[in-house]
Amino acid sequence: MDAIREQVKKPFVVGIAGFIIGLILGWFVIGWGLWPVQWSDAAPQHLRQDLKADYLRMAIDSYTQNKDATLAKQRFEALGEDANSILAQIETEPQYQAQALVFSAAIQVTPGAIGPLPPESGITPEEEKPTGGSLIRNVLLVMCGAVLLVAAGLVALYLLRKRQVGERSIPPAMQAQPAAHDVEWGGYEAGSQEAPMIQFMASYKLGDDLFDDSFSIDSPAGEFLGECGVGISETIGVGDPKKVTAFEAWLFDKNDIQTVTKVLMSEHAFHDETIYQRLAAKGEPILAEPGAQIVLETQTLQMVVRVVDMGYGDGALPAHSYFDRLVLELAVWAKG
Repeated sequence: MDAIREQVKKPFVVGIAGFIIGLILGWFVIGWGLWPVQWSDAAPQHLRQDLKADYLRMAIDSYTQNKDATLAKQRFEALGEDANSILAQIETEPQYQAQALVFSAAIQVTPGAIGPLPPESGITPEEEKPTGGSLIRNVLLVMCGAVLLVAAGLVALYLLRKRQVGERSIPPAMQAQPAAHDVEWGGYEAGSQEAPMIQFMASYKLGDDLFDDSFSIDSPAGEFLGECGVGISETIGVGDPKKVTAFEAWLFDKNDIQTVTKVLMSEHAFHDETIYQRLAAKGEPILAEPGAQIVLETQTLQMVVRVVDMGYGDGALPAHSYFDRLVLELAVWAKG
């Protein structure tokens, strides 16, 4: 059932389903089932060619009996543009030749003079009068047409959205990755003079609402020592995408009883007393600035977080209140 609900949410699927339903209702149910097309009282000009000849032979036989020239002419003209050629054909038949010549004289036919003429009034299809059934049929046909139009609109909307998605820029999380690869690894004075045991790069881009990078810390011999990472700590304002005003940098040491956390705050959050006090409960508040280095220490590990690159977003919120981007380098040493 959940799978069906997911499919129903897709405009393309709904459009195809609507098209099929409209086709079934309009063609099969209404067109073939409820009100199939029925022909009745067709005019002589709508008959097959051989039946037109039979009709004209009967008209000639009738004139031979009743000598009604007016009726004979009406029946002749009811055959339309084929009347002359059919009469000429019958005049060549021995059994009808004499009668056909008399018939031609009675209706005063000039070869080639008669073109498409109106059908005989006595045998034209009866004008259809509106009935309750035809009204319902028309309503249903209109509804089927509406369903087909809606289906076509949904399919067009789906294709338009698909094209827009294809033209849209790549997701923020993927945009942030190249930024992390293009930076240079730095040297450190806050920690040991030796090279870090391990280094990581965490990169955030506005719109990456699920940003939460974590890394495993292993010794050169492959022994698990702990974990570290950076995640969203606080947002500001409403709406999407989330406006991140503070991040948490944390360090976990398997030999320590607690995880050390420090909060990197935007300029607005750092100077807002309410936000500052609220975030201070999570860890030591630090103002995020380009090139700034933050040190986190546990019993056996030391980590330096360096702000490699950062930028603030513009909008209706206070200036410098949320990050447009943030790239952090995390370098870890094992304490001797």
